Amino acid sequence: MLYLIPLIIFILVLLWLIFTYNKLVRLKIMTEQAWSDVDVQLKRRHDLIPNLVETVKGYATHERKTLEEVVKIRNTAISAKTTEEKIEAENMLTQALRQLFALAENYPDLKASVNFQALQNELAKIEETISMARRYFNAVVRDYNTSISIFPNSLIAGILGFTRKIFFEMDETERVVPQVKF
Repeated sequence: MLYLIPLIIFILVLLWLIFTYNKLVRLKIMTEQAWSDVDVQLKRRHDLIPNLVETVKGYATHERKTLEEVVKIRNTAISAKTTEEKIEAENMLTQALRQLFALAENYPDLKASVNFQALQNELAKIEETISMARRYFNAVVRDYNTSISIFPNSLIAGILGFTRKIFFEMDETERVVPQVKF
């Protein structure tokens, strides 16, 4: 009977290890899936930007520098490889788009354009979807990071190479209202 106690303890520890490992893998996959959802919405935004720039270009021809900057930042965002690079580039792109819309305020004909209004509405919808996807991604990352950080999960996580994920947080420049000066 006494020989069963170590066997039971071993089985319990083994079951706990399996359960914990599976939970960490499930959470890691959920973070990857959540980032994929964000990435899909970011691609929708990237695809819309050329149409937006072309529409603005027709009305604000002497604002070439602003338009070129938006395109340049969009291309940087598209070519970003890591999650960290993408988050940084997307925050820059958000700021550039805000400047573009602030610029549009100075062109009444542009603001009245049906094409511009349609693109602006579509972009607003995409931005809202990105915001929801970002919140979900951050919630999943929070759960994952918490799970790999708490004891005794942290022992398994460290040994098996589970590392912290970064949040898709708002960049400080996104908090500043853009100003257009002529």
